[in-house]
Amino acid sequence: MDVNYELYKVFYYVAVSLSFSEASKQLFISQSAVSQSIKVLEKKLGISLFIRSTKKVQLTPEGETLLRHIEPAVNLIQRGEAQIMESSTLGGGQLRIGASDTICRYYLVPYLQKFHKSYPNVHIKVTNQTSTRCVDLLESGQVDLIVTNFPNSRLPSRMTTIPIYQFQDVFIANRAYFSQLTDRKIHLKELLEHPILMLDRKSTTSEFLHNLFQQHQLDLVPEIELGSNDLLIDLANIGLGIAFVPDYCIENSQNLFQVQIAEDLPTRQLVIAHNAHLPVPQAAKEFLLQFGQAASK
Repeated sequence: MDVNYELYKVFYYVAVSLSFSEASKQLFISQSAVSQSIKVLEKKLGISLFIRSTKKVQLTPEGETLLRHIEPAVNLIQRGEAQIMESSTLGGGQLRIGASDTICRYYLVPYLQKFHKSYPNVHIKVTNQTSTRCVDLLESGQVDLIVTNFPNSRLPSRMTTIPIYQFQDVFIANRAYFSQLTDRKIHLKELLEHPILMLDRKSTTSEFLHNLFQQHQLDLVPEIELGSNDLLIDLANIGLGIAFVPDYCIENSQNLFQVQIAEDLPTRQLVIAHNAHLPVPQAAKEFLLQFGQAASK
């Protein structure tokens, strides 16, 4: 089927923004031109791509399927354009990274600062998502690199992973509310007698902790599940429960202490991952050099 790429490009911008007017602004064409392009594409494909109403625009199931295929293609073209513009130098270009809020705040900031100081003309774009969602960003070509917790069950074998940091997960609690736990080691089974605060099920940390309890034939039912380690620490600080968080995001606090666990808790890693089957932009290569590693050529 002979369909002009520009039609797919218009579809992509409408599908991502779910707005004809926003797509027209991003494409620098009129809204009527956007609407006409979508009508032409729908006619050529013989399907409806959008459900239009006075209040909002939604993708049809067929539109959602098309977007899943178009999005990586558009991102791949944009990646190629950016690499050509870089011309093997870093007088410009873009560095696109995906990482969770916690990893960005407690680990990545110094590296981003150093890179920006060395290459001030490179535009740095950081997309915050959970470690599992970051894999989707990498697969669709929306980012060049991701920094993620590892193990990560969503990372396919075609992704190259570079270990950059090893850390330990810990249980923390307020001394005043959990004083009976301060001077001894407790087993995971006893830990379940207390309210557990942890990240939600969509996170690699939650998957890791549930697997750990299952290995000891224990059923973990958390009291509170949240999407932020910072909030977990805040709630632990006021005595709502025992929070499970990475050790690198714990700052000094007189109120909090680390609950000693009798069982061995495996260490985890932070890794940088990129798609081994796609060329790595020059900016991403230079960023990787900060970790003593170079991207695969």
